[in-house]
Amino acid sequence: MDQSQRQLKEDLQVLRIDRQRVAERRWRLPRWAVIVGTVVVVFAVIGLGVGRLDLKRRLGLGARTVRVALASRRGAGGPAPVLSASGYVIARNQVEVGSKITGRVVALFVDEGDFVRRGQIIARLDDRELRAQVHQARANLEAARARLAELEAGSRPQEIERAKAQMDRARADLRNAEIALGRTERLVREGVLQQQALDDARARYEMALNAYEAAKKDYELARIGPRKEAIELARAQVHQAEAALAFAQAQLDNTIIRAPITGTVLDRYVDVGEMVTTGFTSDRGAKQALVTIADLSDLQVELDITEADIAKVQLDQPVVITPDAYPNRHYRGVVEYIASVADRQKATIKVKVKVLNPDEFLRPDMGAKVTFYEKGAKVVPRAATVMVPRAAVVTRNGRPVVFLVQGEKAVMQPVTTGREEAGYVEILDGLQGGERVIVSGQEALRDGDRVVIREGDA
Repeated sequence: MDQSQRQLKEDLQVLRIDRQRVAERRWRLPRWAVIVGTVVVVFAVIGLGVGRLDLKRRLGLGARTVRVALASRRGAGGPAPVLSASGYVIARNQVEVGSKITGRVVALFVDEGDFVRRGQIIARLDDRELRAQVHQARANLEAARARLAELEAGSRPQEIERAKAQMDRARADLRNAEIALGRTERLVREGVLQQQALDDARARYEMALNAYEAAKKDYELARIGPRKEAIELARAQVHQAEAALAFAQAQLDNTIIRAPITGTVLDRYVDVGEMVTTGFTSDRGAKQALVTIADLSDLQVELDITEADIAKVQLDQPVVITPDAYPNRHYRGVVEYIASVADRQKATIKVKVKVLNPDEFLRPDMGAKVTFYEKGAKVVPRAATVMVPRAAVVTRNGRPVVFLVQGEKAVMQPVTTGREEAGYVEILDGLQGGERVIVSGQEALRDGDRVVIREGDA
């Protein structure tokens, strides 16, 4: 019995669940899960660090202190530049040609790129309704003039004679009525006629008297002619009809749209059959302008000069202009305009440079680099060698670049290098001369990084 109990106890012991081992097994993770979790944590920490660095970069914190030098021109025999900046070519005289009236385009005589002269017809609008209004206004004017001429000429002799005859007949009727009234009064006194006959005779006499007075006045009016006030009123009506005709004719003339300046058609906004209007409409409604015309013989380059460099710019200062599209072409220019107010947001001042020798290669909205020289310097726009210190040239993505200082940022500029001479590198393409290039501290710079120029540098 004791042996059977021991056997039963052992069997129960085997079937017993070890709760501690179950708990340990429940919280033990697989090895692969531990490895994946570790990798995720590591990348999260790295990403947080990079994000903080990027945020710091975007906020402009931790600006790098750099040294700069000016890219100089050599070997051209000309003066040294004092500043270089980029801008855009604009036309001094550029207009959008619109319509003074609302109408439908029935003819269009120009296209983009066409040269037009001032006064040349460029489009025509539907004029059928306006022509009808002109005819109506002209007819009203003719009627008003005829009425005025009639009043100014006065009555015709035939009209005067007719008025006089009517007056004579009225006088004869009055005399007969007067005689009849006298006879009737005598017969009534003698008792031959009754009182009613006398009343009838008096009524006929008064009617004859009134008819005579009216005929007499008509004769006098016909003899004297119209009143001065009537003539003045008719003359005013003529002036009113003339003004109405002039307005209708002007509206008709406005259906012919002419070029307001001599120049080149830059853009065309409408086609035949489309509506044009004088007011603002949506993109799908009637157009407000037909074409844009610009005088390409009078061009400027518009630039935004930083406040730090504006002291180097003066009116009538000579410049050399090099379009980005044609780096081997150079144009003479002069500073023509300096804005009297700065742009607070960009910390720049608008400057306009007049192109003295424009040609067919320069077009509005083209990018161009402008090199400024000392006022009074003799500048000949010809190719010159641009030299920068050797330390300014670094390599990015397998090609040489330099970092320029524009405002408070570093701007990466790809360049083509040439020979080296006395610690300087020749720049064949990419710089114009006069730019501020970073010569120290640019090894770890990126395009757009904020920089601070070391005190005492250019």
